[in-house]
Amino acid sequence: MAFLKVVSLEEAISIINSFRLEIGFEEVTLDKALGRIVAEDIYSPLDIPPFDRSTVDGYAVRAEDTFMASEANPVELKVIGEVHAGEQPSVKLSKGEAVYITTGSMMPENANAVIPFEDVEREGDIIRIYKPAYPGLGVMKKGTDIKKGQLLIRRGTKLTFKETALLSAAGFLKVKVFKKPKVAVISTGNEIVLPGEELRPGQIYDINGRAIVDAVNELGGEGIFVGIARDDRESLKKLILQALEVGDIIVISGGASGGIKDLTASVIEELGEVKVHGIAIQPGKPTIIGVINGKPVFGLPGYPTSCLTNFTLLVAPLLLRLLGREGKIKKVKAKIKHKVFSVKGRRQFLPVKLEGDVAVPILKGSGAVTSFVEADGFVEIPENVESLDEGEEVTVTLFSF
Repeated sequence: MAFLKVVSLEEAISIINSFRLEIGFEEVTLDKALGRIVAEDIYSPLDIPPFDRSTVDGYAVRAEDTFMASEANPVELKVIGEVHAGEQPSVKLSKGEAVYITTGSMMPENANAVIPFEDVEREGDIIRIYKPAYPGLGVMKKGTDIKKGQLLIRRGTKLTFKETALLSAAGFLKVKVFKKPKVAVISTGNEIVLPGEELRPGQIYDINGRAIVDAVNELGGEGIFVGIARDDRESLKKLILQALEVGDIIVISGGASGGIKDLTASVIEELGEVKVHGIAIQPGKPTIIGVINGKPVFGLPGYPTSCLTNFTLLVAPLLLRLLGREGKIKKVKAKIKHKVFSVKGRRQFLPVKLEGDVAVPILKGSGAVTSFVEADGFVEIPENVESLDEGEEVTVTLFSF
């Protein structure tokens, strides 16, 4: 089968952007929220801290009672009680009084400063203060950290332990998140076997299935490995039909070219519609974009680096859009380590390894497993550029989500 529709990368992306999938939302408890994508802006329902509190162990005082204190002429205050963490103070300060208070405890009424215990002398219920305190000393005011109504987390944020801790501090038990887009993944080829199986002459272990499933999971979706399709129509058709039952999106690696064993495009055409068969890029020209039963189907090249480059260019942005994370693919600036030649007229994506701010080209070819494993990302070389010069600044799109 020859390439049906060789299109530009922009046209391919435009077709993908026209797909209208509705994944929806759900509420999950905070203990299940790690790694999920927030579906709405979240605002604090309370001030944090919710009360004025002491930041030290010491004595809560009225600062104005200490203004005349000095080494030569200390001020004496009477201790009228204690306040500990978790208690509501039962005492109210009047002129000349102090309260012993522990770190994190609620400030008693009329107190506006806390003097560390090591800075005073105490005899019985009398303390001597040798230097003035100022209002706010040793005190964290209500709402100093976070104000009620303050934006805590933006829609589209992937929750790490930092965000879940913040939500816990604000008292959230549940959080609204995007449902995980389910991506059904199929590997193809008579030569492909799963890890753990016997490796016979001419066979290799599957890398793309594992890589794609885990890339989907890292993005915030749910990767589902369906299996390995052999190089016959019925095997591939059977697995695609299984994938349609469990996935919102189907990704197939291998079998996308035009050889006699490359059946992906014709089987997709039989079951649905091929929108694109061939994109004007290198590597990864034999890429398929189709639709079956309203679900996007991607046929990616079999070589690992080509497969994951095109996944990053085409599939990842769709997943990020479904998760409210558009534009979240990471990119960094770097300088190319040495001169690299390209084929003029062909848009190329060059795998590179980052060493600080230097991008080191990986030139082993997209069929080498280590080309993908060693690569931190890739650099785009436009059609009208024949080479990149040593030290030239480039943008690296990262294989990291």
